Amino acid sequence: MLRVLIAATALNIMLVAPLWWRFEHLGMPLVALEVWMLAPALALIPARGWRRLLAALVVLWVGLVSAAHLGNAATHAAFGRALNLYLDVPLVRSIYHLLSGNVGKLAGTLIMALGALSLVGMLLLIYALLSPKRALSLERVSGKAAAALAVLALVLCELHYQGLRVVERGALPLIDTTRFQIEQVRATHQARLAFEAELEQRPLEAQALPGLAGRNVLLTFIESYGVSALIDPRYAKLIRATLDEMDSRLEARGISVVSGLLEAPIRGGQSWLAHASVLSGRWIDNQLWYRLMLESPHASLVDDFHATGQRSLTVMPGITLAWPEGLAYGFQEIRTARNLPYQGPALNWVTMPDQFTLDYVARRQLDRGPLFAQITLISSHAPWTPILPVLENWAMIGDGSIYGPWENAADPPEVLWQDLERIRDHYGWSVNYSVASVAGFAERALDETGLLIVMGDHQAAPLITGENASAAVPVHVFSRDPALLDAFRKRGFVDGALPALDDTERAPRMSELRHWLQEDFGNGAASKNAKTANGAAQ
Repeated sequence: MLRVLIAATALNIMLVAPLWWRFEHLGMPLVALEVWMLAPALALIPARGWRRLLAALVVLWVGLVSAAHLGNAATHAAFGRALNLYLDVPLVRSIYHLLSGNVGKLAGTLIMALGALSLVGMLLLIYALLSPKRALSLERVSGKAAAALAVLALVLCELHYQGLRVVERGALPLIDTTRFQIEQVRATHQARLAFEAELEQRPLEAQALPGLAGRNVLLTFIESYGVSALIDPRYAKLIRATLDEMDSRLEARGISVVSGLLEAPIRGGQSWLAHASVLSGRWIDNQLWYRLMLESPHASLVDDFHATGQRSLTVMPGITLAWPEGLAYGFQEIRTARNLPYQGPALNWVTMPDQFTLDYVARRQLDRGPLFAQITLISSHAPWTPILPVLENWAMIGDGSIYGPWENAADPPEVLWQDLERIRDHYGWSVNYSVASVAGFAERALDETGLLIVMGDHQAAPLITGENASAAVPVHVFSRDPALLDAFRKRGFVDGALPALDDTERAPRMSELRHWLQEDFGNGAASKNAKTANGAAQ
């Protein structure tokens, strides 16, 4: 009987401990009622072969549910949402790359391997406990006790399932998690079929944007720049001051700016889904939708600008491996960490500082005819160390060698990440660095006709923003041609670098931006403007 109690306790801990992490409540729930039924029931099965087979199935079930609990806790911590097995299994690779980028490939591999081996080792130990050579006999006290425990646990499980909580800290994690994931798989599969049908039946065709013809249009994403950076007191004072300075400085140089909010499809990570939502004009909030969209003949904003006469460029300093997605979008020139001319050090996960990336675009890409460029900035990506200064003299940046002294100038991630308040401070400082870099870029990159659109890709993780934070991100649009910004004012954008923050929950979706550009600068808008002008002349 002692063996049964040890096995049940081990199963119980495996199932409930990840839930303590997820809900940040130690000891709630405390009892996984199902295992107190399954463990003694297995011990009473007389046929050893059946007992071992069923024990293996139970251990496998518990292992999968425990892994789902861990994945759910990690997904919530990183992205502020629940785990969806139908969609999220491919993210394991991304987790490895993020981990190895922060602590090194060897350490990242060891951490993931040790985690997997620990889980497997625990399950093998429990299997051994659940499959002894001899079953418990009902003729002995131990057998009767096991039977009584199994029956009592069965009754408690049924009562709990019906909504009557006899055990206050009891739960049915095996049943609840299995049912939840099965329901998610069914619902997601149906949603997938609907999305595939929409892609086939309602394709978004390429549309020229004559209102932006002959102009440089630069679409720039700032990593983890969410609306919390402007409303959370921990970050707002610093970043709002930088926005105020940006306003004054750019106005003095003849650059106008309007700002607004858009809702991002994700939180905490998976920036490529935000990029895809903007470029495609569809709401892409998961990896499967992303893949289906790229595999379809669906046109994107890149195609719109090709039809307008711009050449296309994407600058992705965070991409260190092959990136076929760039070709799927149709970008004519793709610059990643591999072929950007950076000779400075990598700064933990960040392959190169934002100011270098922006300086590269300003110096190397803007004098070769009208350009549409997607630029992603990554200095505000975790682990947010080291924090760099913005170099006032951009001519000093060169090939990036100047950043050498910062390679080991700050605490490494494993030190910084022991203190939550320091993590939050560093997040604010890193976003402020990226925003300040953009201000200097606007001065250098915008000619008399250019348009610069800068937006956050998503909110940071809940440990930075808190629970239930808005999904909105700031959007700033810059130009030396004030009339070019009228279209954005009509969409609710306000003058200045600080967007209206009174209704962050009702921000339009990020996927609307492509439709706005088509409506406001496309052929329809050009015809409407021509009619208006003719009417005024008459």
